[in-house]
Amino acid sequence: MWAFALVASAKISAPRQRPPSPPPERDDVAAISLGRAKVPLYGPWKFQVGDSPLDPVTGKPLWAEAGFDDSQWETVDLRHKPGTPPSVFGSPNSVPGWTGRGHPGYAGYAWYRIHVGLIEPPETRVALAGPTAVDDGYQLFANGALIGSFGDFSGKTPTAGVTKPMFFFIPQDSLPQVGISGTSATSLVLAFRMWMDPTTLVGSTDAGGFHTAPVLGSQDAIWDVYKLDWLAQVLSTGSNAAFAVGFVALALLLFSLRSVDRSDSVYLWIGSVFLLRAVVEALHSAVSWINLNGITWTWMTDVLNSFIYAGWLMVWWVWFGRPRPAWLRFAVFGLAALNLISTLFAGSTSVISAPTSVTAAFYVADVVSRLLLFATLIWIVVQGIRRQGVEGWLVLPAVILFGVGLWAPELVSLSVPFFWYPFGVGFTMWQVIDVALVVTLTFLLLRRLLRSLERQRLMALDVKQAQEVQQVILPEARLTLPGLLIESEYRPAREVGGDFFQIIPNGVDGSLLIVAGDVTGKGLKAGMLVALLVGAIRTAADVCTDPDLILRALNKRLLGRSNAQATCLALTIARDGEVVLANAGHVPPYRNKEMIAMEGALPLGMVDGAEPSVMRFQLVEGDTLVLMSDGVVEATDANRRLFGFERVAELLRTATTAAEIASAAQEFGQEDDVSVIYLTRTAAL
Repeated sequence: MWAFALVASAKISAPRQRPPSPPPERDDVAAISLGRAKVPLYGPWKFQVGDSPLDPVTGKPLWAEAGFDDSQWETVDLRHKPGTPPSVFGSPNSVPGWTGRGHPGYAGYAWYRIHVGLIEPPETRVALAGPTAVDDGYQLFANGALIGSFGDFSGKTPTAGVTKPMFFFIPQDSLPQVGISGTSATSLVLAFRMWMDPTTLVGSTDAGGFHTAPVLGSQDAIWDVYKLDWLAQVLSTGSNAAFAVGFVALALLLFSLRSVDRSDSVYLWIGSVFLLRAVVEALHSAVSWINLNGITWTWMTDVLNSFIYAGWLMVWWVWFGRPRPAWLRFAVFGLAALNLISTLFAGSTSVISAPTSVTAAFYVADVVSRLLLFATLIWIVVQGIRRQGVEGWLVLPAVILFGVGLWAPELVSLSVPFFWYPFGVGFTMWQVIDVALVVTLTFLLLRRLLRSLERQRLMALDVKQAQEVQQVILPEARLTLPGLLIESEYRPAREVGGDFFQIIPNGVDGSLLIVAGDVTGKGLKAGMLVALLVGAIRTAADVCTDPDLILRALNKRLLGRSNAQATCLALTIARDGEVVLANAGHVPPYRNKEMIAMEGALPLGMVDGAEPSVMRFQLVEGDTLVLMSDGVVEATDANRRLFGFERVAELLRTATTAAEIASAAQEFGQEDDVSVIYLTRTAAL
């Protein structure tokens, strides 16, 4: 019978003298002529469960001795019968282990023995290639002498990992002469002391002992077999390494797609799941090369698989727009934790010799957790179909594939093939499901990406239209009025800015109203708030031009709107140059290159009834008045240094236009919207 195990080095004992009396002639001895050839030892093998008693004198197992009578043991043939499915954990020509041959549920020690007569020249050096698939570890005895082992038998409980090719040299002086049908030959009794860990029974219906036959032959021939076995092992696990690399590449591709649409986190979730699958596949490949304890290996994969289950549910939850209830994501990870705990303990209870009822309870919890996970997934998909229609139906193939993978252990127990070996390359049911899942997801993600790009195109069109609207509502860059020359410059940090200003002449009394401000935030949201304020300014200016009253009206317009605040400044300039200035948290203007000292005041939209600071002064011919937003002062260079008020003061000593001021701030390092109004008092016409 067979199993997987994981120890790479053989423990070779020194040759010793055999007992003086050779075993008697037997009729059930397999007569083999080796030459420089090799022969698979299909049988007849003698098999017995349990462990051998020890010789009270030598302390060595009696069942390993050449003279032990094993005629009453079971007879086992390791030939694969054509038309029968291979072992669950073996190669295409593997055979069932002892649990599939009349000993279901048995774990622990068992022995295999075979009697071989070697009709060979005395100078032939004999070797043996260990079986390439066993459950789990073994010790090899030749005529009672310990030749080597696969696994660690030094502790109280042997440990082993996934089976690896092994090479054992049979000492020539340990082969006594024996007569076989009148022919002189050497006698060889091979005894395998097998150990299978109870955890190997999990998910297997035919575990235990041999799954393929060892090969006996000349030393040169067996060395060739040993190398070919390693080549076959590398080839059979090559798909795991390839899948690991492929999953990493897919994960990186999906992470990069997040940059296309940062609002869609489904790419991060699918990429994370693929990364976990890459780790699982890498571990599958690694255990064929390193000595990893079977329990440790099982626990590692169980932990990863539970996270993968939860990850896939989160993928579809995000895919369908996070349907309510909001606590569903916590329930998903709670079920995954239940699955993890139940799976780990179901495999561990056998090790700690827990009662059968306890083990059964954890197995039931494992099945129930997977049922609940699958039911939750179905609920998410049903909600998605209700909300999105066709989009929900399109994911059904991927959901079905996930369900098949979720119930793979049960499908194996129903004799559904789990391993495939096309051209000698091993593939598992999970890998085939993964390939189908990737193909399905490729179609779904391509469709989702195209729809995302279309949404972004429409959004970009909306932003462009908002930008055009904002340009329409801005005054002309250069405006000449009786007694005034006005230049303005507006440079948004993004396509749509949050700065605004209006220059409104009064045709009745010849005065001029200027309102300038900066709303919180940037982008399209800020642009929409700007449009609201500009409309409010125009409406208020039709009724009153008092700067104080205009700011109070704007404050009321912003109250009650979430995070809608703005700094704002309003002023009127009469025909005679008298200025009335009201400020609500905006950067004070500069008169004749000096900042006007004003009392502080709250920005608009924060407090009902807030009072702006108000002051009056006179502009005479040649005076200048510069209004600017905080985007000038807060410009930041590569070393994170602010432009600051000192640089503004120095700039105003030389700058004579609004464009010069805006360009200086922009070149220094624009961080926010920049708006500048440069007003000069000229001779009245």
